Amino acid sequence: MKLVFATNNLNKLAEVQKMLPDSIQLLSLKDINCFDEIEETETTLQGNAKLKADYITSKFGFNCFADDTGLEVESLDGKPGVYSARFAGEPSNSDNNMQKLLEDLKDKTNRKAQFRTAVALNLNNEQFIFEGTCKGEIFKKKHGEKGFGYDPIFKPEGFEVSFAEMSSEQKNKISHRGIAIDKLVNFLSNYKS
Repeated sequence: MKLVFATNNLNKLAEVQKMLPDSIQLLSLKDINCFDEIEETETTLQGNAKLKADYITSKFGFNCFADDTGLEVESLDGKPGVYSARFAGEPSNSDNNMQKLLEDLKDKTNRKAQFRTAVALNLNNEQFIFEGTCKGEIFKKKHGEKGFGYDPIFKPEGFEVSFAEMSSEQKNKISHRGIAIDKLVNFLSNYKS
């Protein structure tokens, strides 16, 4: 089965590719000659995931899935949330985003946070939604070199290390995206068109 993953994030693409069975051929936006910037204008993760998946399906005719992920910090009333990728403003940059978050948390004792991912799958004129959550807390400084986004400052519940200190296999087993993609894979494994 061929499926387009509607993302320009090569780190995310590589991470998800490792999680899918060999029976699914994953295509990137580049593979289908889509170089459009798909604006994320919705106010929810689910809304943005649907928006991106619908754009690809309607314009290019492919079965596809798209995700949106947000980091939600309890003492910041769920921020940055849906604005996680652009938290520090444009141009979006992980280091600037982490710096702003650490600055905003400077005087906070509650550092509880969770990553949430919503995946929208468009398959044979139907849409399916899968979600995953990973609870944890925000470190006071960066730890580790692996991963991307907020990984160096996020410590998942039950661990003493950040996502950026884990192997991709370790991270994928417990991460928000890993959980949502696992639900997607299980669904596809049992899907009868």
